[in-house]
Amino acid sequence: MSIKKRVLFACGTGIATSTVVSNAVVEAMKERGISIDARQCKATEVRSEMGGMDLIVSTTQLPSDLPVPSIVTLAFLTGMGKADVLDKIEAALRA
Repeated sequence: MSIKKRVLFACGTGIATSTVVSNAVVEAMKERGISIDARQCKATEVRSEMGGMDLIVSTTQLPSDLPVPSIVTLAFLTGMGKADVLDKIEAALRA
């Protein structure tokens, strides 16, 4: 049985890098039995878009006081540490 989670992906413009990260995470989590309802936004829109989300994944800094768990990473753009970040995302979604 697949787990269903809602994840908000954020970047500077809400278009380019959040799309790359979203696609990579959705595919990787599907292989791990987690189905993701993905949404994208600009980093400046995170507070207004985070309602009902299980996790926020961003390629740019976020406020430290968000009430939703968040992961800030460039691993999907650089390729460095990608497996570790995927493990962290999976752990956060299974928590």
